Amino acid sequence: MSAATPTTSATRFVQVWRRAAPHPLFLVIPLILIISIPAADAFLPPDIHLAPLLVVATAVTAIGAGPRPTALTGALAVLALIAAGAERRTLVTESVLVELASLAALSALLVAFTQLRDRHRRELIRARTVSDTAQRVVLRPLPERSGPVSLASEYQSAEADTYIGGDLYAAARTADSTRLIMGDVRGKGLASISDTAIVLGAFRAAAHRQIPLTELVAYVEDAVRWGLAEFSECEPDAAERFVTAVVLDIPDDEPVVHMISCGHPPPLLLRRATGTATALHVTEPAPPLGLGAMSDNTYTAATFPFHEGDRILLYTDGVTETRDSEGTFYPLAERVVRWTDQAPGPLLKEITTDLRAYAGGLLNDDMAMMLVQRRPETA
Repeated sequence: MSAATPTTSATRFVQVWRRAAPHPLFLVIPLILIISIPAADAFLPPDIHLAPLLVVATAVTAIGAGPRPTALTGALAVLALIAAGAERRTLVTESVLVELASLAALSALLVAFTQLRDRHRRELIRARTVSDTAQRVVLRPLPERSGPVSLASEYQSAEADTYIGGDLYAAARTADSTRLIMGDVRGKGLASISDTAIVLGAFRAAAHRQIPLTELVAYVEDAVRWGLAEFSECEPDAAERFVTAVVLDIPDDEPVVHMISCGHPPPLLLRRATGTATALHVTEPAPPLGLGAMSDNTYTAATFPFHEGDRILLYTDGVTETRDSEGTFYPLAERVVRWTDQAPGPLLKEITTDLRAYAGGLLNDDMAMMLVQRRPETA
């Protein structure tokens, strides 16, 4: 499933349609001016001359239309000025000739301007198409179902016009379990995409294998350290970069979840029946990815009950470190119990809406959430 193809195709269609069929007002208003100004000129005293206002018609067209409509409007405006001059019998006077030359020159400049604007617009569309596709390839959409669990996700980048940044998530299937990762690269926005790609690439390469969760995390740790070392020569802050992450393994035939936390905020276990949200704290947390040398790549997986109907909410610190106007952190565990009766997707939408309202409408950091729910065996 690729979310980039329909989005970019729709964008291209809209942009092409707008260039080919500008808003009617940008054509109707200039035509009204071209017709009405010479007509009004015929009834005004000789010392009042409205024909110079014909330049407005060309300018209005240039604002909302392309080179061809602008050139046509400019030509009609010049003809209207000639008609107005002939009507007043002043066509060969010095003032009218200067007006004609000025109108023709300005129309030509506006046509050149619209050509440059449209070319830059096409280049911007192509650049955004490439950027959108690349970003969506890195952060692929999650499947709605994976084995006995349902999945939903929500992502908001701190930078405008970007789909991903320093937060990441992914899911992978083995023969008898579902594996998930939620992570947060040090930094935010586009500058952290390279580290995001390293982590997700390593996870996807190894998560489907029938290896223990501890070996999977060790593999990702090695890949992250190698990737950061590779960039250290050209990026001076590479030695200070790391990735917090939590990795889960959910067996198909056992009501538990195995988890390794690498310096990441603890997931929340949501139980609809009791309306509670419980943080899943591991007893032996590991250092963030990229700093695994501190633990010699030895990891211990913690196991928690995960029964039918239970949900686990994974999130990044962009959620819990969002502040209100008084500087108070967002109380996720307290707020999320309000929506435990909702389906996974709508529940995440409710949190996102509430989070934006709590922050006054602006998020200052990347934010990602993933909700996993164990479905009934008959589902």
